[in-house]
Amino acid sequence: MEKLPMTLLICSMFIVTPVVRSIAQWPEAVEEWFGKLSHAKEKVTKLHFYFHDLSNGKSPTAIQVAQANTSNTSPTLFGEVYMMDDLLTVGPEPSSKPVGRFEGLYGSASLSEFSLIMAVNFFFTDGDYNGSTLAVMGSNPLLHQYRELSIVGGSGIFRLARGVVTLNTYLYNRTKGNAIIEVNVVAIHY
Repeated sequence: MEKLPMTLLICSMFIVTPVVRSIAQWPEAVEEWFGKLSHAKEKVTKLHFYFHDLSNGKSPTAIQVAQANTSNTSPTLFGEVYMMDDLLTVGPEPSSKPVGRFEGLYGSASLSEFSLIMAVNFFFTDGDYNGSTLAVMGSNPLLHQYRELSIVGGSGIFRLARGVVTLNTYLYNRTKGNAIIEVNVVAIHY
């Protein structure tokens, strides 16, 4: 086996290993973190950003992965399921500073209205929350101006998180099915 020069080896380690400002995740560190939890103070973190859900175009970020036999004839598209990996940005413009990804799945879950059931993670890739996630779940009735989802957990800085995510449609292109959604987060964590 050919030996690689040390500078190439060191450079490749930095390219492959992302810089994460998070708390330690190996088992002993997690156990130690929980051991200190009784002395920890709860924090409230408020965040505001946008996600860009693109189901059409050259680079879709949401793709259909399943559909019931009756989804095409349902007025609410009941039974359609999508996987998503949407960009999170500071502002509503797609060129705005990226702060993470919105990853998970959603499906049309109502026979009577356009409503999605969502099981998703906000995965942060910038700033103090880099490498941390917020796990979100709930019903998203699309025609309501404000929709509230539950924060059911998190990782990294947001371990044991709970709270509320409020969604508001900033822009929706009915022809393409693409949307920009405004997100407000209130998370309680340690």
